[in-house]
Amino acid sequence: MSLFVPTFDDSVIVRDADAEVVGGDPVAVKLLADSSASGGALSTVRVTLAEGADGARPHRHHHSAEMFFLLDGEAQVLSGDDIVTAGRGDLVVVPPGKPHAFAAAPGSTADLLIVITPGVERFEYFRHLQRIRLGEAGPESLLEVQDLYDNHFLRSQTWDGRR
Repeated sequence: MSLFVPTFDDSVIVRDADAEVVGGDPVAVKLLADSSASGGALSTVRVTLAEGADGARPHRHHHSAEMFFLLDGEAQVLSGDDIVTAGRGDLVVVPPGKPHAFAAAPGSTADLLIVITPGVERFEYFRHLQRIRLGEAGPESLLEVQDLYDNHFLRSQTWDGRR
């Protein structure tokens, strides 16, 4: 086991009113702290999902764990071949390398705090997703940046068959 010690001097303070939001209904992502702000310790966003909305398709991170904390609502989280239904106050941490995805549970909205550690510069990834939503880039462009954002997409029969 290796120990990663982040290096940064000042506390990271992000005021709600100052945080950039990308997307909107049905998926809004509030960009809170990127890896560079925390000396590489973490990247964190808040994702708000409309009723039954998909958050992220199945993927894995080779170098980071991902934490999902349910602030409100109910979400389905794929972890390997299992789908966990998490409610308000529940925490799911997916280890590096394990396939995962998330969505609002059918009939529910979801408000999630998501933390990736160690951090990866991810804000530009979410802006890239927004460009795809707006038709300014094609979905295939995500394949070109998988290594850059340590976000590697894959297929999951478990996830695809959940609804």
